[in-house]
Amino acid sequence: MADSEAKWYILHTYSGYENKVAADIMKLVENRNLRHLIEDVMVPTVTRTIEKDNGKVVEVEDKVYPGYVFVKMVETNESWYICRNTRGVTGFVGPESKPTPLSEAEVRNLEQGRQETAVSFEKGDKVVIKQGVLEGFEGTVSEVDEEKNTVVVDVYNMFGEVTPTTLEITAIKKI
Repeated sequence: MADSEAKWYILHTYSGYENKVAADIMKLVENRNLRHLIEDVMVPTVTRTIEKDNGKVVEVEDKVYPGYVFVKMVETNESWYICRNTRGVTGFVGPESKPTPLSEAEVRNLEQGRQETAVSFEKGDKVVIKQGVLEGFEGTVSEVDEEKNTVVVDVYNMFGEVTPTTLEITAIKKI
């Protein structure tokens, strides 16, 4: 089977079982030599650096899509059966639990989920907005919420007025 036939699908799992489901599927693929049917399995995560109350800095890994596992596979009865009957899987995402492949745009967004993010902004940092309706506007960070992965940026509009705006950390970059 050609690589071009493999597409990304989404499995719904019990909450907290995502990593176990991904590991079990990959183990089965390796043991049965089924790499030609199931090419990749992943649980997108982001890594954040946070400071605890005691001042210790730690890295925390959060699931981007809790309760979901992404599988790149060639849709056959065998690959469907393997994924659907893995312990912890409740079904495929799609109408009537039928596997529905992701579009190219969805796959690009999925790849962004593989990137690590770290909170590296502080109050007073000058930033530019790199996505959304305010793309290209500049501002100053006034608050950082590491738990929600957001920042409040005082955005300067074309009249020189300041508007506090809450944005995802990934939507800005330092100037």
